Amino acid sequence: MSLSVEHVSKAFNGVPAVDDVSLQVPAGAIFGFLGPNGAGKTTTMRMILNIYQPDRGTITWNGQPAASVPRQAWGYLPEERGLYPKMRVAEQLLFLARLYGRPRAAVQRDIDYWLERLQITQNRTKQVDELSRGNQQKIQFLAAILHDPDILIMDEPFSGLDPVNEQVLKEALLEIHRRGKTIIFSTHEMSTVEEICEEIAIINRGRIVVAGNVRQIKRSAGRKVVLLALDNDSTIAWLDELPGVTVARRGLDYVELHLSAPATPAGILQAALSRGGEVTRFQIADPSLNDIFIERVGGLPAAGLGSADAPLRAPAPVG
Repeated sequence: MSLSVEHVSKAFNGVPAVDDVSLQVPAGAIFGFLGPNGAGKTTTMRMILNIYQPDRGTITWNGQPAASVPRQAWGYLPEERGLYPKMRVAEQLLFLARLYGRPRAAVQRDIDYWLERLQITQNRTKQVDELSRGNQQKIQFLAAILHDPDILIMDEPFSGLDPVNEQVLKEALLEIHRRGKTIIFSTHEMSTVEEICEEIAIINRGRIVVAGNVRQIKRSAGRKVVLLALDNDSTIAWLDELPGVTVARRGLDYVELHLSAPATPAGILQAALSRGGEVTRFQIADPSLNDIFIERVGGLPAAGLGSADAPLRAPAPVG
């Protein structure tokens, strides 16, 4: 069972926003959708939700055309606010969830639970426009999940959240994931993706440039990362002369090295030990998603795609 996007394309006024995109999201996975602004993330998610119709290609959920899947199976958190600003929080959440046909008692029980879970119980009788941006984002999140959808799609869900509330939302997503839900979200927070995502896709200029399991993507990058520190040599300038070694960054007390053939971690350690002094840090790791993202996308402008992947206010849910 999975969400399958096969050879999907979409253009606006002749400008391609999504160009022959294919990706697979296993049922029950947490899937991170990455890319620069205007790369096609939002357009792709809106086609999955049947807000936009693809010009070409197919989108299916468990083999069924996504457009024919009941609307209550989908939850959507748009990047822009889609709430009624003058309506009180609890009343609005009840109203939106009831549009999908959920029983009133079940919705009220879940509202109580999630307001407490997200540490915003004190806001239940406030109007949305009285809340901070971060708390508005939490309410938007609850509006997307209270009808108990099978697939949750979120566009920049951590936008406007401070580190504490970002962690609260991460934990909420993991709880939903444990309930067997499929979660797809776009973000620029690479550390968040590495922390909670099992599968990812990176899109640039409307095309997928890398997709698959996070661990496999890192290991297939063809190089290793070494963090090295010597107690008698803070700059370790001699590393610049070694073949296959790129000094990616120099910290206050260590250097980060990217290795490719013929360099090996064992060779770097041996060279460091031969210099005398004590090796105070030696750590081998796979490349970070941030490094992979910059390698695949960095410096490439999203020319002409800004308007094609433009924001759209969230539509009213339907039963």
